[in-house]
Amino acid sequence: MKKIIFSVVALVLIAILTVLCINTKKDTTLQKVKVAEVTHSVFYTPQYLADKLGYFEDEGLDVEFILTPGADKVTAAVLSGDVQIGFCGSEATIYVYNQGEKDYLVNFAGLTKRDGSFIVSRKKIENFTLEDLKGKYIIGGRKGGMPVMTFEYALREAGMDPEKDVTIDTSIEFASMSGAFIGGTGDFVNLFEPNALQLEKEGYGYVVASLGELGGVVPYTSYNAKKSYIEKNPDIIKGYTKAIEKALVYTKDHKPEELAKDLVDYFPDTSLSDLTKIIKRYKDNDSWFDTTKISEKDFDHIQDIVKSAGELDKKAPYDKLVDTSFSNK
Repeated sequence: MKKIIFSVVALVLIAILTVLCINTKKDTTLQKVKVAEVTHSVFYTPQYLADKLGYFEDEGLDVEFILTPGADKVTAAVLSGDVQIGFCGSEATIYVYNQGEKDYLVNFAGLTKRDGSFIVSRKKIENFTLEDLKGKYIIGGRKGGMPVMTFEYALREAGMDPEKDVTIDTSIEFASMSGAFIGGTGDFVNLFEPNALQLEKEGYGYVVASLGELGGVVPYTSYNAKKSYIEKNPDIIKGYTKAIEKALVYTKDHKPEELAKDLVDYFPDTSLSDLTKIIKRYKDNDSWFDTTKISEKDFDHIQDIVKSAGELDKKAPYDKLVDTSFSNK
């Protein structure tokens, strides 16, 4: 009799445990989200921290980052539905809207607040100013890209004419700019990290200025999704935004050496020492927003930069292209 009772109790316990396991598995099922990122860079430190520290999982999300070089390719991937979220310069969403796309892209969270590139000189220059660029040859980046447009804007703000006072080479692709400079092209080059630091270490150049400081605050890189996707999936967008906001706070509250240790696996080709230096340079440059909320002032400023470069005929409406309802602050 005891054996029968024991067997019944055991079966009941097994049944209960099975139900609990099934429910637990159901409750912890993560929602798959694909994100097209314009490039893989230390400049996007908070994004990788959100992944590393489990902030996305905390919000029920399984996020996959897909390297998609070029803002145009990022927007194409989002519009086609190959990915759900795009991560690139917010100017790309303006182009899409102005082209008449009905299911246009909406920016729902900002990450970087200024240009992340640096002006690198072939020669060491003490107390550098933009006046030092007069008559010089600069490898500027892709025509229509934010780095070169920010650079031209900074020159105009300093009273210089980008077409007359300097020579800006926009024919060299992003990945080849550092190599071209090492090969002898140009007096200056605008580079992101880790390329700028690498040139310094190898003795080929010297960082003389931050393009981000010269260009001012803008939603330089932000997260976007199709208008229809945001409307149908508010919980996913809210969760994603919350994870990024937590990562922004973490980034602000921790030292570069601590952040570098967190991210070392994301940049295996960069030493811990170099990673620390790069993160410090970006922190010192005030590169990241305190909140994901994109202000109308900052969005208007990026349109001013693009318009001054001749790449924008008319400004796009802030209330159409920016949704701040998912930000906590």
